[in-house]
Amino acid sequence: MKTCPFCKGNIKTCKINHMHKWKDEFYLFENIRAEVCKQCGEVFFFPDTLKLIDKCIVEKKKGKKTISVPVIEIADMAIM
Repeated sequence: MKTCPFCKGNIKTCKINHMHKWKDEFYLFENIRAEVCKQCGEVFFFPDTLKLIDKCIVEKKKGKKTISVPVIEIADMAIM
């Protein structure tokens, strides 16, 4: 892919971190290969990368570490 189908910006291949939600669980995939639009930031995954993500989730692959993420509900916050 040379240009973004959304904004027509240039696309480059790079390594990114990707947060993936499956049902009620979140998975953080680090250093995965993707194509990223330099203009709008849209991310495009290669088919082999998507297959690996699916395989890790289906096989419940244990991560190298676990992180904690704060959950903030905006509706509970006072309007400033």
